[in-house]
Amino acid sequence: MSDTTTEPKFGFNNFAETWNGRLAMLGFVIGLATELLTGQGILSQIGLM
Repeated sequence: MSDTTTEPKFGFNNFAETWNGRLAMLGFVIGLATELLTGQGILSQIGLM
């Protein structure tokens, strides 16, 4: 479904929430892969533990 309206693409709308979810999933997968490759948790990697 294409969005042909001229409404701004910010705030709580379907476009923003879709991309927010996609980027959150990508960040989670990258964080998990980094933990598996380094053997350290995220807190250890940034020096908090």
